[in-house]
Amino acid sequence: MATEQSSGPEVYDELLEQYRRATYLGDANGVLNWDQEVMMPEGGTPARSKQRGAVSAVAHDLLVDDDVGRWLDELEEAGLSEEESAVVREIRRQYERKAKVPTDLVEEISEATSDAHPVWREARENDDFDAFAPTLERLLDLKREYAAHIDPDADPYAVLFADYEPYLDLETAERVLERLREGLVPLIDAVRDSDTELYAVEGTFPESDQLELTRDALGTLGYDFERGRLDTAPHPFSTGTQFDARVTTRFDESEPLDSLGSTIHEFGHAAYTQGLREDAYGSPLGEHRGLTVHESQSRLFENHVGRSEPFWTLFAPRFNDQHGTDLTPRQAYEAANRVYEDNLIRVEADELTYHLHIVVRFEIERDLVAGDLDVAEVPAVWNDRVEEYLGVRPETDREGCLQDIHWSHGSFGYFPTYSLGSVLAAQLFAAAESEIDGLDAQIREGEFDSLHAWLDESVRRHGCRYTTDGLIEQASGEPLTAEYFLEYAESKFGELYGLDR
Repeated sequence: MATEQSSGPEVYDELLEQYRRATYLGDANGVLNWDQEVMMPEGGTPARSKQRGAVSAVAHDLLVDDDVGRWLDELEEAGLSEEESAVVREIRRQYERKAKVPTDLVEEISEATSDAHPVWREARENDDFDAFAPTLERLLDLKREYAAHIDPDADPYAVLFADYEPYLDLETAERVLERLREGLVPLIDAVRDSDTELYAVEGTFPESDQLELTRDALGTLGYDFERGRLDTAPHPFSTGTQFDARVTTRFDESEPLDSLGSTIHEFGHAAYTQGLREDAYGSPLGEHRGLTVHESQSRLFENHVGRSEPFWTLFAPRFNDQHGTDLTPRQAYEAANRVYEDNLIRVEADELTYHLHIVVRFEIERDLVAGDLDVAEVPAVWNDRVEEYLGVRPETDREGCLQDIHWSHGSFGYFPTYSLGSVLAAQLFAAAESEIDGLDAQIREGEFDSLHAWLDESVRRHGCRYTTDGLIEQASGEPLTAEYFLEYAESKFGELYGLDR
């Protein structure tokens, strides 16, 4: 690794070794979390909560050790290389936030989120928000306390958002969400007023057949099964390191495109993870650049690849072979891009209404964190806003405010990164198209090496070398903008629905 071969001061090596140890513990905690959500018997939660809490506490103590602060101060005036300076910048950012948070609070939050998972899962299964409400209240209290330790004078939601996106501020997220709402609401209205009916896939599709097809899709797109695996979970997710990047999905036997889309989404996450520098594992140079960038990778593959006409030219015959159907590529493409009148589930949402789902969650959780909304009010407010923004009203909490896993993880502030990531995905894909000759033709032929090589060079291999805004400009040549996504959406859905725009 370049940072180890430089002539930087000895304290740099000591700092990096300390950081590596904390990183390894964090990654071990990630495996414990994966096991809890995928494999662990239901009765294992009490022990798992203690295990994860203890690991989180030890990792935290390593990062906030007095030596870390001293080493960082000593390195302020040191002659460091560009990569070393980036490593120090990232460790300092974490140190300055984490050092303000007591270890016992870190441990308590870890235990609480581990305890929360089975409570959320059971509440969701039983359609019983009241069963989850006390847990949600506890997590909100803990995360408010956490935010107050970091910056008692700041908006607590902004502090929490910075855990997921450290360099694009909350105001940027708000501007992007507002621009998306401005551009998408009239487009959605025009689509719904259109007389065009897109093809719909109907029937029963056994879970075993869907599983085989998702595995085929992962292999086709370039997933390295030697460094990953596919499993099922109540809520699809991806986790891991460049050496072990796992994905999960879920199946509905009446909706085969949902599992395929979710799997391709998680593939994008895993491809980013598998593309991180192996020689930089344990260093910020071997870590992802925040969730805006991470979500850009998942949304790029989910939408710009997996919902594209070239992809379905490639994949419709495989779908037919697996399920005994006779879809044409155009029919499959249309089915993958239908704008639903009655979609209630975010992870199953079409590409346009998806962002209104994000707005609902953003507004609610911001009010929750601020104390402007009581937990008991969440189901009614959720249903009212879904009806206002999406034109449909949930009939159950399962398809309403209990559908997402994020709050059970205490992940308040995560949701805006999905829309930021979608915007960035369009910007990155436009840059890739301009630099890769015949990208559509390559996708049509099942050739993804050029796209992966471009993403490796532009995004993945940099880790945290650049700040988020720096990486975006390095990769695309300009700052983050929603215009690429809006132009892409207008063009794509205008053609699909015969809009005169």
